[in-house]
Amino acid sequence: MCIVMPKLYLVRHGKAAAGFGEDADPGLDVLGLSQAAAAAERLNLLPRMALRSSPLRRARETAAPLEALWKVNANIDPAVSEIPSPTPDLAARVIWLRDFMQGRWSDVDPGLKAWRSTLIRALLSLDENCVIFSHYVAINVAAGAALQDERTLVFSPANASITIFEHDGHTLRLIEMGEEAPLTRVN
Repeated sequence: MCIVMPKLYLVRHGKAAAGFGEDADPGLDVLGLSQAAAAAERLNLLPRMALRSSPLRRARETAAPLEALWKVNANIDPAVSEIPSPTPDLAARVIWLRDFMQGRWSDVDPGLKAWRSTLIRALLSLDENCVIFSHYVAINVAAGAALQDERTLVFSPANASITIFEHDGHTLRLIEMGEEAPLTRVN
């Protein structure tokens, strides 16, 4: 008996028009829109499959070119959204994120552990191939789970990069790491 393992194509959103400490929900800048179009062209070479997106603007705008090519709308899935910030204060968010990005999941608060578990369960529940438009930390959650690595950041996915996983319903497996970018200062 052959077990079908769904492939998950996690796409990091294109370059945002504002940083983590400047806007809670920015859209894409001009480069980000171009990156989204290029990602859509690469994904358009694949057979059509389900689309999911974080509800945040930068992910939705990254999904838009592929939605237009395939003439379908992505299902909005809050489980694949950006890591929740413990504060709405934009300046404080940056300080928190810098510290968080140097840590391990065993050291974070229970709310963030629950967010991570929800994200992993959401990915493992998908029973068909799917393109998922998501975020830097969320993609790191999937990579960490697949590699059994407890660091909060396992790699630095570039904007509009595509990281490919598959799963058997219980375990994520990393097939291909997306293009990496140097870690830049969080602003």
